[in-house]
Amino acid sequence: MEVTTLQDKANRILIINPGSTSTKIGVFDNEISIFEKTIRHESEQINSFANIIDQYEFRKDTILETLDHEGINISKLSAVCGRGGLLRPIEGGTYAVNDLMLKDLRSGFSGQHASNLGGIIAYEIASGLNIPAFIVDPVVVDELEPLARISGFSLIERKSIFHALNQKAVARRIAKELGKPYNELNLIVTHMGGGITVGVHKQGRVIDVNNGLHGDGPFSPERAGTVPAGDLIALCFSGEHYREEIMKKLVGQGGLVGYLGTNDAVKVEQRIAAGDQQAELIYEAMAYQVAKEIGAASAVLSGKVDAIVLTGGLAYGKGFVKSITDRINWIADVIVHAGENELQALAEGALRVLRGEEKVKVYPGHYTTAKI
Repeated sequence: MEVTTLQDKANRILIINPGSTSTKIGVFDNEISIFEKTIRHESEQINSFANIIDQYEFRKDTILETLDHEGINISKLSAVCGRGGLLRPIEGGTYAVNDLMLKDLRSGFSGQHASNLGGIIAYEIASGLNIPAFIVDPVVVDELEPLARISGFSLIERKSIFHALNQKAVARRIAKELGKPYNELNLIVTHMGGGITVGVHKQGRVIDVNNGLHGDGPFSPERAGTVPAGDLIALCFSGEHYREEIMKKLVGQGGLVGYLGTNDAVKVEQRIAAGDQQAELIYEAMAYQVAKEIGAASAVLSGKVDAIVLTGGLAYGKGFVKSITDRINWIADVIVHAGENELQALAEGALRVLRGEEKVKVYPGHYTTAKI
């Protein structure tokens, strides 16, 4: 008679990843995706709700209707895992959705965002089935060391807001490829998408990272990154711009959008191929700034770097990756892991807990040291 181990046991997990105008869902049997779909929401539907949080019932019903239409029996689920939202700063890992988390997600404790709906919908569906609901590595993962919090301006503390889900997931995959536990490696993981974040992963913890929302670091397709502070202050008080206008120029209309009018790297590369020298200069400057940030990250680790990882959508651009790699491959081997599979990353996080490979964490834990 065969003995079924935790690894062999079939765990069917529903994954929910809400975006501003869509909801991505997936059903996984262990690591294997058996169904994925992006549910598009009409603008009229979304705009009919006064607040993001009011959408949860509508989105939950749409998810359940979609699963029913596809013939997926939710009674066979082992767990439901949602994208983590803007919560209190917490260390990385897989968290059970509890009452305090639901309260913080609903109230927008750290801000309102569509991802806040992930944990709420996961809980609503899971509670009806008497199975656990999880979130995994939300953007507010905070494992910064005290030195990394100091900004140089006593009224402002550096915050940890980055692509934690993809960075942590890719770091764990790279660790498997290298044949070592994640918590024994020193990695520099660079997520390159609409925003760019460079994380210093020291033995399983991201001890330093640039603020990818509206903070510092390289400019990206949509964000300005670090800009000269004095000039920015002068611009803000010039009387020519509103606060919201400046914020949009920094986040959403910064980076490639501000210089070239597009956030599409493929179009930029096409312009470069057609001889557009301005596009070539700006694109090269973005790669240059990413390389500089990676160099700074290597200093945090005193040069003891096991590997440098480039991930995210921009990692598909061979010329862009080469421009970065040529500047930093003297530090350590560069591993390219292009793309970002958030559904897979969420499933893997839930699976580690279901298999007993990791202990489920209780929100908010005792690691909340950063100010909000």
